[in-house]
Amino acid sequence: MKEINHSECTRNLLPVKDALDILGGKWKLPIIVALTFGNKRFKEMQREITGITAKMLSKELKDLEVNQLVKRTVYDTVPVSVEYELTAYGKSLQKVIGELRTWGVQHRKRLLSKA
Repeated sequence: MKEINHSECTRNLLPVKDALDILGGKWKLPIIVALTFGNKRFKEMQREITGITAKMLSKELKDLEVNQLVKRTVYDTVPVSVEYELTAYGKSLQKVIGELRTWGVQHRKRLLSKA
């Protein structure tokens, strides 16, 4: 088996750390998954993502917007309406999320078969 030196290990860990810094936490991935099914208004997402508070949803959406994964569009209506959607960059996570989902399904089956 090939021995990996420290700098090679660091080179491999840094991109994973960067991704987890952006996507980590309890709510970011559920928000992204909700938006893969189409554009949503704030209250729609809050209803769909069980357990998230308005304050947390607002904070996480701002983080995702800063990282260019989500786009916020304000419509000049009365009252003002706001809609969120995944950017093309946000949609680039769909393959990763699909793999996480596949692993999660297998993991859940494994745990339930031991119960």
